[in-house]
Amino acid sequence: MRPSARIPGILAGLALAVGGAVFAAPAAHADMKACEQSLEQKKVQVTDDIRQACYEGQIGNQTSCSASLTEAGVSKEDAANACQVAPQ
Repeated sequence: MRPSARIPGILAGLALAVGGAVFAAPAAHADMKACEQSLEQKKVQVTDDIRQACYEGQIGNQTSCSASLTEAGVSKEDAANACQVAPQ
């Protein structure tokens, strides 16, 4: 096989391998709504500050999420629980 004929085959194989890995990987999308719903169950009114804090949890910034929720009047325990469910 000529080297020039091998290159497209190698590239096709690589594309299939990468595409398969992306397809097989679990969806790593976070759910801001889970954070908000967790707080609503605790009778916390969801405000813009709460949404922003849940967004911080969604993107993986647990420290900021928890601190912002606590600052917004949420108990430390409820804030920690809500921030834990945000990135799941």
